[in-house]
Amino acid sequence: MKKVAVINGDGTGPELVAAAMSVLKAAGARAEFIPCEAGSEWWAKKKGPSFFPDETWKALEEADTCLKGPTTTLPTPGTPRSVAVSIRQRFNLYANVRPVRTFPNQSGPLGDVDFVVVREGTEGLYAGLEHKLSDDVSIAIRLITRDKSTKVARFAFEEAERRRWKKVVAISKANILKITDTMFLDSVRAVASKHPGIELEDLFIDNFAQQLVKNPQRFNSSVIVGTNLFMDIMSEEASGLIGSIGVVYSGNFGDSFAMFEPAHGSTPKYKGKNKVNPTATILSGAWMLEYLGEKGPAKAIFDATFEVMKEGKSLTYDLGGKAGTREMTKAIIDKL
Repeated sequence: MKKVAVINGDGTGPELVAAAMSVLKAAGARAEFIPCEAGSEWWAKKKGPSFFPDETWKALEEADTCLKGPTTTLPTPGTPRSVAVSIRQRFNLYANVRPVRTFPNQSGPLGDVDFVVVREGTEGLYAGLEHKLSDDVSIAIRLITRDKSTKVARFAFEEAERRRWKKVVAISKANILKITDTMFLDSVRAVASKHPGIELEDLFIDNFAQQLVKNPQRFNSSVIVGTNLFMDIMSEEASGLIGSIGVVYSGNFGDSFAMFEPAHGSTPKYKGKNKVNPTATILSGAWMLEYLGEKGPAKAIFDATFEVMKEGKSLTYDLGGKAGTREMTKAIIDKL
């Protein structure tokens, strides 16, 4: 039996993970789920050098994959590195993947979209190489390696092949970051040469941001690949095209491990209020089941969620409805 380490997270994380778990079990998931602690709320009680107890690291090492609820990262010098970044770096999860697809009856003001954002997940500015040189000067080092750039590019082209799409778009600012982003683009081009059936286009990040709100359909059936910070920001912008970041699910993939999580934060102001959208966490769990080979339950969850969206009767506030977290979750279970 496959093992899943389940991190409940902070803020609204525990209630969202509980919603996802109820759906996974209702769909007939066969994996063994191991609850784990991690996050700023645990750290506030226990302190220590990271947001993780040793038991959680052990559980992660022994698991086949991880389902992580949203966690809070404190924006204060001297506090631990985020839970997600820590796991990505520990397990070399170089590809953070966020599908951006319009849901039924949720067309945004700019029309329907369907593309995938692939973000390098372990380096760039998220390498955490910051230094205070004096009271008035601080620096951060943007780490780009040919190894990680090649791996994330390879994932992007393979994702396009899995979806039978014909285009990959590489995002950079190589006209300004002439060494780091040229290394990234050269790595992508080297991978592209081995996939002659897929077109490669490269765009500067500012142009891509403008195109994304001017004519987003030009990116339909494309995989967008870029470095860590650029794609973090752009995937958040892209969530606005499909109504809410509350529906953006994601997976983080390495060579032998994966972590699945909603793309949004922990929204602590809504903790315990039965308010936030469970879709991203539920679909992250469904994608995780697919990764584990449980394709039947995974498809059933996606189908049920799309049906609830299509009906429009049990949607949370961010989708224009009046249902709470539990009510929307129940509606998805009923569709199963």
